[in-house]
Amino acid sequence: MPETTLESAGPMGAPAGSTTIAPDRRSLAVVVPADPWIMVRRAGFALFAVVYVWWFFVKGLIIDRISVAISVGIFIMIGHLGRPVRRWAWLVFDVLCYSAMWLAYEESRGWADRAGFPLQVEAPRNIDRFLFFGTDPNVWMQHHFYHRFTIYWYDKVASAAYFTHFIFPVIALAILWVTSHREWARFMKRFATLLFVACTMFVLLPTVPPWMAADPKHSYQILEPLARHTGRGFVSMGLKGFVNTWQTALDWGNAIAAMPSLHASFALFVPAFFLPRIKPIWLKALVLTFPLIMAASLVYFGEHYVVDALAGWIIVGLSFLFWGWFERHQRRVRATRTYTALDDAAPGRAAPSDAVAGASIPDGTATA
Repeated sequence: MPETTLESAGPMGAPAGSTTIAPDRRSLAVVVPADPWIMVRRAGFALFAVVYVWWFFVKGLIIDRISVAISVGIFIMIGHLGRPVRRWAWLVFDVLCYSAMWLAYEESRGWADRAGFPLQVEAPRNIDRFLFFGTDPNVWMQHHFYHRFTIYWYDKVASAAYFTHFIFPVIALAILWVTSHREWARFMKRFATLLFVACTMFVLLPTVPPWMAADPKHSYQILEPLARHTGRGFVSMGLKGFVNTWQTALDWGNAIAAMPSLHASFALFVPAFFLPRIKPIWLKALVLTFPLIMAASLVYFGEHYVVDALAGWIIVGLSFLFWGWFERHQRRVRATRTYTALDDAAPGRAAPSDAVAGASIPDGTATA
């Protein structure tokens, strides 16, 4: 059999005997200019991580909103070393938006106290009893798993899950800002909506948490006594600094802002946002166990009823559904305008209307 050469075969659709010239494949470094600041930023991130971990173990976790805002600002500023002035202007604007969001959240606690709406005491307990056939989940879990003088592995897991509430959303926001401002904006829209709905419910439905409903120091006592033992797992791991700062944070918080549970909301929100980027099914399932672990921990600690966690998850789902619909609508509008402009410029060459309805989002999935 005669050997087929490049010259005799020719490319598909080209006449036989023609010569194919391979395209000039240049390296990415030639096309994209080298960034002289990249090593500086990487060194800055490494130093930030070392200082943050040292502070965590020695001083405790950074919890209060002002300190968190400062630490996030430092992280983002490191990511902007060597960037154009325009990016720094966007940074200032976005930091102001971020700070305003958290300020409104903090102020809502005062609004809840001043609004004077009826305090929900028995309603969430009764809903939990209905869901669990007359059983109080908080009481049941502490009867079966809590031992006053013994700390088990699940106490440590529950404490670790609980503490992620203070850092996971902040870390996600900071990383997204540095890596993709568009994704940061998508995250912020959903996150701000979640906080707005939650704060509204804090004002309209001030709710007594289980530990308070069971505490003999209060007049409610609608549950058997519960131990509020969130920090035990951290004490056993030697993280006393975190426990101290966390106890201080509890004094700042609104004790009757139990409905919905933002701990449960955040535990679902962050994994749900990144879930489409995770390809293996088993890894998706593993990631989605985290909200369940958080909810079980909250009930075990007596911090929330099950219905509080369910309400938090529902708000997350509604936030994602609304902004998903809104973004698809915006893409369809932009696609329609583009095709209309193309049709005006070259009649008959615009894409059909069904192509507009199926306009794809950046990751390639259809919007319709």
